[in-house]
Amino acid sequence: MKIDVSLGGDLTAAAERGRSLLAAELDGAFTFEGNSDVFFPLAAAAGCGLDLYTNVAIAFPRSPMHLAYQAWDLQRASGGRFALGLGTQVKAHIERRYSSTWDRPVGRFVDMIKATKAIWANWTDDTPLDHVSDFHRFDLMVPTFVPPPLGDDIAPPPIWAGALGPQMTKAMARHADGIIIHPFNTGSFLDAITMPLIDEGLTAGGRDRSSLTLNVGCICSPSVTDEEFERSSKSMRNNLAFYASTPAYRVTLDHHGLGDIQPKLKEMTKTGRWAEMASVLDDELLDLLAIRGTPVQCAARLHKEYGAFADRMSLTTHNASDQALGQMKAALVAIS
Repeated sequence: MKIDVSLGGDLTAAAERGRSLLAAELDGAFTFEGNSDVFFPLAAAAGCGLDLYTNVAIAFPRSPMHLAYQAWDLQRASGGRFALGLGTQVKAHIERRYSSTWDRPVGRFVDMIKATKAIWANWTDDTPLDHVSDFHRFDLMVPTFVPPPLGDDIAPPPIWAGALGPQMTKAMARHADGIIIHPFNTGSFLDAITMPLIDEGLTAGGRDRSSLTLNVGCICSPSVTDEEFERSSKSMRNNLAFYASTPAYRVTLDHHGLGDIQPKLKEMTKTGRWAEMASVLDDELLDLLAIRGTPVQCAARLHKEYGAFADRMSLTTHNASDQALGQMKAALVAIS
């Protein structure tokens, strides 16, 4: 099980951050589409030696042609260590923040994957570009616009897809190279709810489990001092309260018989009571939905809860030190 953490969005710090994470013997680093560009920091850190990926780039506002060029360049710059992680966001953000189209999201997302791969096939081996569907038309490519080859023994990057709902999860298991699981989850939820959907999608696509990378998000913050533990616990509690207020994530709470807190937290967001939301999550709920403690304790919990499923973990670490992360990775290697 590989361990990845956020690279961050600061372009001036990305390269040094990558080198620091590599020195801590972590496996990869990712960016997310928040208040900075999701691709630029990865370009800055491309030579650091880590696996790199977007977690996630919002797909629908972008053309597959744009994605194909960006991912191709990052794959070449990183020496074949890049994965294109894509996600859908929600309708309000797609239509009102990005001024883009929300229409048949499962079908549109599948078509974006197929279109991007069709473009790469053209660049790789001159397969005629002829992808025409209800969502996209790509049937024109001339030599001037074909990028340089990726290099010896470097294939186009895999496409990993964020998935939550049943139909999207099954579709991504059928068509994507990997699935990224949102960090608001538990091992129990993954086992009982998510994995059967993934298995169904793999079967429908005539694929086996080895053909799919399962990247499980997790809120996990190892600490080496009491001060770090208290600081990270406060930050995790606030993070979880925000997630728990979101209707789409209620399924995780419902699985554990805790769905009633979602509308309560949602109402608090509507009345501007943001500062009070964390108080709804007691220590028992915090420890259900997140992993905290010493590096050894966190490693043991990651292995016990996710070791049977995850190929890699993308951790939301709440400013855990590289020292703590390195110790946790070493402890995880020792018990794996």
